[in-house]
Amino acid sequence: MDLHAKLAEIVKALKADSGTIHLMHDDGVLHLEAATANIPPFVLEKVQLVPVGKGMAGLAVERNEPVTACNIQTDTSGDVRSGAKATGLAGAIALPIRDADGKPVGCLGVANFSERTFTEAEVDQLLTAGIEIAAR
Repeated sequence: MDLHAKLAEIVKALKADSGTIHLMHDDGVLHLEAATANIPPFVLEKVQLVPVGKGMAGLAVERNEPVTACNIQTDTSGDVRSGAKATGLAGAIALPIRDADGKPVGCLGVANFSERTFTEAEVDQLLTAGIEIAAR
């Protein structure tokens, strides 16, 4: 599976503005495997490696559940790292990519430049996409 093509398909289907796919490597760290073109290079550099438990992606894997923010620019939950604001994005979601046993093996993230709350149907769609990615 071409992860860049799969990510582009997901972002388009959800009418999102950006996306990332991180996969867990043997070192226990999430590695950036695919990202949309509109993420600033200095942000991409910071998210090449994401420890489990850090930022939205790391928290989604640690908790094995979606982590959302209607607006990462104004979020006060503590789930959004200050560096995320540099993306200029607002509505964001990070979901665990789960293997066949339900174990998180990565993270799928999508975001919009405007505020956004993802619907239950969209969350289900993203979780299904994550299962497809894990099975590749």
